[in-house]
Amino acid sequence: MTLTTALLLLTLGAAPAQPAAKKFEFDKHYLVLLERVPGAKKLPEAELAQLQKEHLAHLTRMGESGKMVLAGPFDEQDDVGMRGACIYRTATKAEAKQLAKQDPMVKAGRLQVQVMAWYTEKGYLAFPKAPPVEDAKDVAKDAGK
Repeated sequence: MTLTTALLLLTLGAAPAQPAAKKFEFDKHYLVLLERVPGAKKLPEAELAQLQKEHLAHLTRMGESGKMVLAGPFDEQDDVGMRGACIYRTATKAEAKQLAKQDPMVKAGRLQVQVMAWYTEKGYLAFPKAPPVEDAKDVAKDAGK
């Protein structure tokens, strides 16, 4: 009985088992900010409407390619020069920037891009509507033309 009591006391006094330390991992995306170019020349209404249509078509192509997983305009911001943002899922910053610069609004000098790496904890962001990049590589190639 003394042995049983001693073992019980040792068990109760032992430190609880420590869980294995969770390895902190990140997912990396590229955040592209679209900003109005200061002093951009005014365009006729019809030309601006056509440019906007081409801008939206570019964003649609990027989304279909799987290289861009999310995009949208800003509203109620303090800096009205900030027009919108896109999240690109590319291998490099240079690739995200090259694709973003194909936007007709950027080419026309109406918008400029800022590109930066954005890290989020692995698994916290999912883009269920974005196709896998492997399934749509040809769309991204076409966008560069």
